[in-house]
Amino acid sequence: MCDMKRLSRRTFVLSGLATAGAVALPLTSAQAAVPFPFKLGVASGEPASDSVVLWTRLAPSPLNADGQGGMANADVTVDWQVSTTDTFSSLVASGSVTARYADAHSVHVVAGGLAPDAEYYYRFRAQGHLSPVGRTRTAPAPGTVGRNLVMAFASCSHYESGYFTAYRRMAEDRPDLILHLGDYIYEGGTGSSGVRQHAGAEIVSLADYRRRYAQYKSDPDLQAAHAIAPWLVVPDDHEVENNYANMVRNDSSPVLTAAQWTARRTAAYRAYYENMPLRPSQAPTGNSIPLYRRVGWGTLATFHMLDTRQFRDDQACGDGWKVCAAADTASRSLTGAAQEAWLLDGLAQHYGTWDILGQQVFFARQYDAGGAANMDAWDGYRASRSRIQQGWIDRSVRNPLVLTGDVHAAWGNDLKADYASSSSATIGTELVCTSITSGGNGSTTTTIPNSGTNPHLKFYSNLRGYIRTTISPAQVRADFRAVSSVTEHGAAATTLKSFAILDGQPGLRAL
Repeated sequence: MCDMKRLSRRTFVLSGLATAGAVALPLTSAQAAVPFPFKLGVASGEPASDSVVLWTRLAPSPLNADGQGGMANADVTVDWQVSTTDTFSSLVASGSVTARYADAHSVHVVAGGLAPDAEYYYRFRAQGHLSPVGRTRTAPAPGTVGRNLVMAFASCSHYESGYFTAYRRMAEDRPDLILHLGDYIYEGGTGSSGVRQHAGAEIVSLADYRRRYAQYKSDPDLQAAHAIAPWLVVPDDHEVENNYANMVRNDSSPVLTAAQWTARRTAAYRAYYENMPLRPSQAPTGNSIPLYRRVGWGTLATFHMLDTRQFRDDQACGDGWKVCAAADTASRSLTGAAQEAWLLDGLAQHYGTWDILGQQVFFARQYDAGGAANMDAWDGYRASRSRIQQGWIDRSVRNPLVLTGDVHAAWGNDLKADYASSSSATIGTELVCTSITSGGNGSTTTTIPNSGTNPHLKFYSNLRGYIRTTISPAQVRADFRAVSSVTEHGAAATTLKSFAILDGQPGLRAL
């Protein structure tokens, strides 16, 4: 490995953390001819008590149509370092990894041998250049509770709809962990009225998906959020195609043969892995990707990260908001049988005080006045939802907490054993994050839609932002954070409402 102790950094500062590009001391003429390759930033994810995944992707020209980011058809050696300080005065781990042309020069380093419940800084070097510096941390040791956990979560970042200011505000909160619950990118082509424009037409090929990720990851606000904390990620539909269900497409646009649709899904999963800080065990195999998984946070929390797209039955009654008896069919599943059994088995283990389900679509019942419901959400798979809810009741799960994205609005919901009964017990809690940008600026209304037929829905906002949680053994505090605008860059963020969920007492309590 090359000597990296002589290198200095070029940085800008975000709340005390060096997060921008870093370069070596004066470059040789040969090195100076090589453009800066770290234009997509750095990321970390999948924290364990002794390791974390470090990610980067080399792309000096991110928007090249071939999806290779301006890199030549050759593999490149990338050096990496982990330190307890952002000056890298004391290294705790280092090594080299090969960024392969076949993988769009993305790398996934599992940095091991780390101390539990600890903060670290990391960086990469390639082609004579140093990367931005990232901050990450490990989970508490098994059997220990560790410090209180500040965890933020978000979803639905449509590039054309606005600026990613909410990611910047999230980074300024300096959370310990960030969850992204889907729609990290959108697959559509260039629009005519967006604040910004997608590069190219609707994405279908592997090169298309790689280029789209590169465009999103070129955004400095998203880079800041990745650099501040480790992420846990799960996709929803737009990482592949809107409202797809397993191998069933939502519609025939664009026109694809069965083989072309299979190839599109395969390309989308491959590009998702290439661009996310996932462990090698999450790498796709052909037309599938193993994304549902459990991540422990000592005895404080267990994150059950779900995949509600890849294994689901097709939406009932042709999708959309419908009054649909078929949604009650017992055999219908949103997760697939294997994932459902895996989830219930994990809930029975009682690993942590809080069992947190990170998933994509609206979980609580929501009927309109005419009895119609969203067939793409759990309301379209009611028996599946009932099995999971009854499963955590039967297994005496003390604190089930469902985290949700998808719907471009923030919600706070009590979960009921029987949604049809006004006297039914509250058996869990759902927090739904709004979008980062999708849907545009939204509105300031806080009137809860369909509250008359759904009294368990307790909070609503149509602004853009994220949810910040502080998790302790005694409670989860949830702060609904929103930015005032996404069509103007740099908007301020405010806390719209805060709730507490108390240990052993499911349901939202206003603060």
